Amino acid sequence: MDVRVGDVLVMKKQHPCGSREWSVLRTGMDFRLRCLICGREVMGPRAKLEKSIREIRRPEDPDDKKE
Repeated sequence: MDVRVGDVLVMKKQHPCGSREWSVLRTGMDFRLRCLICGREVMGPRAKLEKSIREIRRPEDPDDKKE
């Protein structure tokens, strides 16, 4: 799964604050994520977190557009 720093992940289960959206701060063997509502930061193993991703929202990059 292609997850990059700066992506917003929509998870299957919600955080206790009510948000399902997390910003990716770090990738590798572990992900470091920040909740977009309360700001809580968590780290978790890549294999476990990839299973709980419902959607990946990527900011528009001008370099990605091929016309």
